[in-house]
Amino acid sequence: MSPETVARWQFGVTTVYHYLFIPLTIALSLLTAVLQTIWTKTGNAAYLRLTKFFGKLFLINFAMGVVTGIVQEFQFGMNWSEYSRFVGDIFGAPLALEALIAFFLESTFLGVWIFGWGRLSKGKHLLAIWLGSVGTLISSIFIIAANSWMQNPVGGKIVGGHAELDGFKGFLEVLTNPVFLTQWPHTIATSFVTAGAFMAAIALHKLIQSNKAKAPAADLKAYRIGVKLGAWVLIVAGLLTVVTGDLLGKQMVQTQPSKMAAAEGLTETPPEGQAGFQILPGVELFPGFLNWLYGTDQIQGTEAIQESFSQDGYQQQGFYENGQATQLKLQEEFAAGLAQMTETYKNDAAVNPDGEDFNAIPPVAVSFWSFRLMIGIGCLAMLAGLVSLIVIRKGKIPNAGPLWTAVAVVTPLLPLLANSFGWIFTEIGRQPWIVNGVLPTVYAVSPDGTLAHSTPILLLTLVLYTVIYAALAVVEVKLLLKYIKIGLPAEEDVPTVDLDADADAPLSFAY
Repeated sequence: MSPETVARWQFGVTTVYHYLFIPLTIALSLLTAVLQTIWTKTGNAAYLRLTKFFGKLFLINFAMGVVTGIVQEFQFGMNWSEYSRFVGDIFGAPLALEALIAFFLESTFLGVWIFGWGRLSKGKHLLAIWLGSVGTLISSIFIIAANSWMQNPVGGKIVGGHAELDGFKGFLEVLTNPVFLTQWPHTIATSFVTAGAFMAAIALHKLIQSNKAKAPAADLKAYRIGVKLGAWVLIVAGLLTVVTGDLLGKQMVQTQPSKMAAAEGLTETPPEGQAGFQILPGVELFPGFLNWLYGTDQIQGTEAIQESFSQDGYQQQGFYENGQATQLKLQEEFAAGLAQMTETYKNDAAVNPDGEDFNAIPPVAVSFWSFRLMIGIGCLAMLAGLVSLIVIRKGKIPNAGPLWTAVAVVTPLLPLLANSFGWIFTEIGRQPWIVNGVLPTVYAVSPDGTLAHSTPILLLTLVLYTVIYAALAVVEVKLLLKYIKIGLPAEEDVPTVDLDADADAPLSFAY
């Protein structure tokens, strides 16, 4: 395998693993803040106990997300130094702000929240969890802005052979990128689907087990609240995911036509207004459905896109807006050297030993199936939320058994799988570009002669990362299962001492 292939596998493995924790961290922090807010306002002990219970699970997940995310930063410099050199002046800006603003809020105020039980007033302690939660949201803004720029590189210009921001105006364009404005709400909606499923499934499992064990009525009441809150969040966020996903799909048809052609399995360009949805390869339903769905009369097939690229370069592949080909400034500037790039690629035996033309189409099979698995599994998650509400209606509690244990295990996994397939589709569908229409992935890896470019070294680190991440997964699951089994804390175990009332109260770690 080439260094590029192994580097892509390494980044793919670490990214998918890291992203298992991110949606849950974002939304569960906010749901924990909501639970604590209700307790602060009402004094209802059930919400305090749920805050402590799910807050503990949130912190385990947060810690694992931080640890697994650090590895990716090193890969930018080690495996993808040409990418970092070419786009670092643009891509680095939102990442720097994410560290300076978002991570500061998260690390500082989550620490205050952890150690502040019994040492801060209720209002100040509540403010700490809200500031930490807002930090996770801000982090997602800058990270998604950076990724959206790779999908649709706005606000840049070519200077001295690399990309730079076009002043402050360019930075604003990055933060108002039309892809970002649809991708970020979609990502946040899926995060709440993940957290809602997590909360509903665990609370339902504990409700059933507690009822079997004849637990106090207060425990059953608290778990029932957890089921209802989690299930409603899951269902509402699922509907928002559908809406935002539709808007994102329409945007991708405009900015990444090859990605959506691959996702829909369109090899040949359908007659105008006759693009039908394929539920399976070759099994087309509802002619014209895709035209209606994406709001365009004409959707190009992969063969036509590749043919136009081979003849005229990306300048003619185009981005389509109201039927007219358009280009971004950065792509227009890069297009001048695109013919030379494609010629170099054809004659570069190191990266193209077969001398083939540059393939401007992403892997169709992976794009097609990941797109459908994302949608299908996401719908199953919403169905699980609906089932959770139905089985506890009118005070009912299902009998314990293997069926409900399976539901408790599978339900949280469904959004995680849907998220993973969604990101696989997003990133694989951008290929062969690491920056869409500007920088091919094959030319973004570290140059020949560097240690990171060595295939054996990349394979070794890939294996090591995979083994370490597998070990971390075992630790994560064991910790979660341990504290899920323990269940709700007793009300008297939660210190509520006000620092002003008892300045000599000992500092204690509430968890």
